[in-house]
Amino acid sequence: EKIIEYILQFGNLNKQQIDLIKSKATEIELRKDEFYWEAGKTVKQIGFLTDGVLRVYYYNNKGEEITRYFIDENHLILSGNTVDEFYTPSEYLQAITDCKMVVFSKQDWIDISETIIGWDNILQKIIAKHHTEKLKRRSDLVSQDATARYLDFIEKFPTLANRIPLS
Repeated sequence: EKIIEYILQFGNLNKQQIDLIKSKATEIELRKDEFYWEAGKTVKQIGFLTDGVLRVYYYNNKGEEITRYFIDENHLILSGNTVDEFYTPSEYLQAITDCKMVVFSKQDWIDISETIIGWDNILQKIIAKHHTEKLKRRSDLVSQDATARYLDFIEKFPTLANRIPLS
């Protein structure tokens, strides 16, 4: 239901289209510290986070773990530039709390796209929203000192500070 509510913010779907999406969806749970994807391993699904927090991180050339950003509820997790290509990430996507997700195989995602007229338009709106959020976040990171970034983080993600380790 959460993914349907989310999608309906970006376009209209009729009952048959909603039923198709639901029929292709699989609910999964990730326990804290489990990976949704790992660097170097091909990603074969599209995900939507319904509950919990994920962390995107990588290792720098000194072997230090660097957190890039967090993903909280109601975010679509696409992989690669197109659904057709297989995506092999250079980063890790790890649950930092227990998480619930709705996932779709790449083929099921393609089937939805080929069946629902206007699906690609809905996806473009979602992607545009995600890019705007990402650009804003990066812009702030460059222009703020550590204290301002922390206060901004608390303001934007008030529930996360108590749910994730400060480190």
